[in-house]
Amino acid sequence: MNPLRALIMAASRNETVRHLVANAPISRDVVKRFVAGETTRDAVEVVRGLGLPVTLDYLGEDTTDKAQAEKIVQAYLELLDALHAAGLAQDAEVSVKLSAVGQALDESLALTNASRICAAAEQCGTTVTLDMEDHTTTDSTLRVLHELRRTWPWVGAVLQSYLHRTLDDCKALAGPGSRVRLVKGAYAEPPDVAIQDPHEVDLNYVRCLNVLLAGEGYPMFATHDPRLIEIIGERARWYDKTDFEYQMLYGIRPEEQRRLGTRVYVPYGEQWYGYLMRRLAERPANVTFFLRSLASRS
Repeated sequence: MNPLRALIMAASRNETVRHLVANAPISRDVVKRFVAGETTRDAVEVVRGLGLPVTLDYLGEDTTDKAQAEKIVQAYLELLDALHAAGLAQDAEVSVKLSAVGQALDESLALTNASRICAAAEQCGTTVTLDMEDHTTTDSTLRVLHELRRTWPWVGAVLQSYLHRTLDDCKALAGPGSRVRLVKGAYAEPPDVAIQDPHEVDLNYVRCLNVLLAGEGYPMFATHDPRLIEIIGERARWYDKTDFEYQMLYGIRPEEQRRLGTRVYVPYGEQWYGYLMRRLAERPANVTFFLRSLASRS
């Protein structure tokens, strides 16, 4: 692993560092740039102000307690009700990590809890995408996806281009109506399951996007990379594909988000620290961006 990435991941588990980041006045300002607050009200206000389609992630993962899993489900149900009441649900879907709703305890519990969220989303007129996590959960997440799609065929999948298996997964999920978000991947994975060279990860991203654009599904391309964005546009024209979207993280390249009409991935909740550190570790160059933001406070 890149030494800087390893250091960032270690910091993500360090309570002292978390406390320093959370309580430093300057870093609090920067966190607000990348995380839409800690409450449902905070998240709804950010969505209202963006004026772009969004997908909202209530932060939390690796739940090992049924009560905590239930708390997270209730947070999503509250969020969906609030979006519906505000007239924002049509363009505001939710992203759910199965580990947050009980996957580590029992896959059937995660399926049940995800089903409750999907049912509420359907009532509110919106959709759900299942976030993908580290490789040990990939097969389980795809099994749950398959079961959910029996009732809600619009449930979205996420595939990570740094995994060796992902090209085959794209081929399997490129069918009619299938919503697939393609990302590079943000977890530290071993060489036997994941590509280690960033350039090779990008090349595999392009191979995967070609499969998705050639398919009959609805691709969702999550990237901030200008070159990949250019390639996506070129390949979409080649395949005469107009039914797709770009996605970017909240707080990153906002002008480009508006230019492209991007769907914005909006995280919120009390457990923001791990999310922020993972975003930095995903691409160590982001550290420079973060430090520049600390310096500029803009």
